[in-house]
Amino acid sequence: MVQVRWGCLSIKGNFRENNEDSFIVDPRGRFFIVADGMGGQSAGEKASVLATELVPRRLEQTIDFEKAPADEVVRRIDEAVAFANGEIMALSTLDPEYHNMGTTIAFMLTAGGKFFVAGVGDSRVYRLRGDQLEQLTRDHSLTQALLEAGTISAEEAKTHRYKNVLYRYLGTKEGGTGAEAKVLEAQAGDRFMLCSDGVTDGIKYDLDQLARLIKMDDPQAAAAAIIKAAEDGGSKDNITCIVVHCV
Repeated sequence: MVQVRWGCLSIKGNFRENNEDSFIVDPRGRFFIVADGMGGQSAGEKASVLATELVPRRLEQTIDFEKAPADEVVRRIDEAVAFANGEIMALSTLDPEYHNMGTTIAFMLTAGGKFFVAGVGDSRVYRLRGDQLEQLTRDHSLTQALLEAGTISAEEAKTHRYKNVLYRYLGTKEGGTGAEAKVLEAQAGDRFMLCSDGVTDGIKYDLDQLARLIKMDDPQAAAAAIIKAAEDGGSKDNITCIVVHCV
C-alpha cells in the first residue's frame, strides 16, 4: 500500500490585497484540495473556503475510504462537488455581498487502494513519474476549448487573451455537471502537485523547472520553492500549491 507525505503553502502574492485561494489537507492523507476564488475580495475568499469545507465534509459522509469501489468513489466525488456548487450558488443569490462569487477546485483523494484526481476550473493537478511530468486535470477555460477545437496552437494558448476566462467553475450551473475524476494506480516514487493558476502564471509553462522543483526530497521544501519560483516569475495572482510524495 502506497503511503503519502506532503507539504503545502499559500501566499497572497505581490499584486493582490488579500488571498482568495484556499486549501485543505486531510491529516490522515486521504484528500488534498486547492480552490481559487473569484468575485473580488470577500466574495472570492468565501467561495474558495466553502469549497474546501463542503467538499471534504460530503466526501467523509459518503465514502468508505478503506474499501469503496472506484465507480462509487467517482460518483460520490461528483455528488460532493455538485453539493458545494449548489451551496455557493445559493449564497451568491441570497447575499448581495457574495453576488457572482465562484471558485475553481482541484483535488486528489485516496480510497480503496486507488488514487482519484478531479477538478473544475483551471486549478490543476500534475503527476511526476520518473522524469515525465503530466497535467492530470483539464482546464475549463475558453483558451483550452479553442485549443481542443484546433482553432489555436499550443504556443498561442500560452499567451491567449482568454486563458483566464472560465466557462465552468463552482458557482454556476455548469459547475455541478461533474468533476471529470480520473482513477489512478499510484506507485512509490510518484510525486503530485496541486496548484492554483498563480503557480502556472509565474512559472510560465516551464515544465522542466516545475519538474525539478517537485523532485526535491522534502515535499514542504518543494512547495516553498515552487511558490518562490512563481512569485519571482512575476505571478500576478495568489499562489497556492500542495506537493504530495508517494512512498
